[in-house]
Amino acid sequence: MEQLSGKSRRPALMIQGTGSNVGKSLIVAGLCRLLANRGIRVMPFKPQNMSNNAAVTADGGEIGRAQALQALAARVPLSVHMNPILLKPETETGAQVIVQGKRFGTMRAREYGQRKAELLPKVIESFYEIESACDLVLVEGAGSPAEINLRAGDIANMGFAEAVDLPVVLCGDIDRGGVIASLVGTHAVLDPAERIRIQAYFINRFRGDTSLFDEGLMEISGRTGWDSVGVVPWFSEAGKLPAEDALGLADGQGQGPVKIVVPVTSRIANFDDLDPLRLEESVTLQLVQAGEALPGDADLVLLPGSKATIADLAFFRAQGWDIDLKAHVRRGGRVIGLCGGYQMLGRTISDPHGIEGAAGSVEGLGLLDVDTVLTADKTLREVEGTHVESGMAVRGYEIHLGRSFGEDCARPFLTLAGRPEGATSADGRVAGTYLHGLFGSDDFRAACLDRLGAGSTLAYEAQIDGVLDRLATHLEGCLDVERLLEIARGRCDNLLLPAGLFGDRL
Repeated sequence: MEQLSGKSRRPALMIQGTGSNVGKSLIVAGLCRLLANRGIRVMPFKPQNMSNNAAVTADGGEIGRAQALQALAARVPLSVHMNPILLKPETETGAQVIVQGKRFGTMRAREYGQRKAELLPKVIESFYEIESACDLVLVEGAGSPAEINLRAGDIANMGFAEAVDLPVVLCGDIDRGGVIASLVGTHAVLDPAERIRIQAYFINRFRGDTSLFDEGLMEISGRTGWDSVGVVPWFSEAGKLPAEDALGLADGQGQGPVKIVVPVTSRIANFDDLDPLRLEESVTLQLVQAGEALPGDADLVLLPGSKATIADLAFFRAQGWDIDLKAHVRRGGRVIGLCGGYQMLGRTISDPHGIEGAAGSVEGLGLLDVDTVLTADKTLREVEGTHVESGMAVRGYEIHLGRSFGEDCARPFLTLAGRPEGATSADGRVAGTYLHGLFGSDDFRAACLDRLGAGSTLAYEAQIDGVLDRLATHLEGCLDVERLLEIARGRCDNLLLPAGLFGDRL
């Protein structure tokens, strides 16, 4: 491995999956918390991620939301190096490419496939940055190594594992069905060297008595030669943790008197804004899908962020939601637009440089007296401030292209770092802001729900932290953690490491 010359290696382990959405992100988060609770300085890493749900790092970049949750679990600050390549889909065939936290460009899938190899050095550079700052790195793959049609130039799974010499443990999801075939099939299509790199496997999301799958484990191990490190029972609280993929979005868990309605647009982005509301017992959170009407009994309609505001505005109108929304306002209902949703609420959205497509201007929904001009410079920052109406503190992040201005901006929704931000209509019933994550601020969320006629008893950040601790306990009881640590340490075999570098923790 030429790329490793001169590098002092730390223990590291890569969790790959037999497919997308088999639970890799959650497992890595749980293991991060488990090891952090043991006093190990562990850090997450994902070479390549695809998600429109991003988090802003303290150093002014963006990474996938899953790595932000994993960093929270590990109790370490976010870094752009935890997810050096982030793909943010803009169309069915193209995506914005974020490299080490910054916009690199927009590429179609074929172009990106041809250019992945040139991005590998950046990915390796970021891995070394993370590796040098911790005791152990937990790496999450993307998709599946069985996608051998994508193997050339791969930087997400085996290509990356080979580049930095990582041992791999494979995750199979029994809840999807066909877990034996998916694991054995993965073994069948991999090259011999890649099969050897996989040191073990585990089964995820098992419902019922795990001993009933003992014969299944024997079949998998017998046909692959891989050892099992456990069967993970279904974790019922997984739904309380932030979802990374829009496919994981679901209605809220509460059935309260306040009805908050969210139209799900085709390019919905940074929808972690919804997570605290999903958990409020006093809230009925309803996600409205394409082809459905916005219900007439909503107390609040929340327009979420968007990766492609102009395209999502056209999608919004195609569902007839513009008509539904104006009827909601005429009935005295309230509306809050977040980021792209804020831009949609204005009079016009101009794209003079063709950032989202053809250059030009489109008419907005006209519910706020503001205009938006899209600009190439992206705003990325964590901020704190105050909700003007209630005086409650808010904290969150900005991640957007463009600026909005107009008469309603004279009635700002927030004050952030001493500057007015957002806009409110003259009657106070329609508002917009660029701040994501503000519903995670307990006092603001409580004031907002009180205005709608309900209360809040949720301490959101404390609840997430508690779920992560319970997830760690869950994994401790079903996975062979000592074997996983042994596999991670195996990466350092035959290297002269300083005595006592990791003490007794590893």
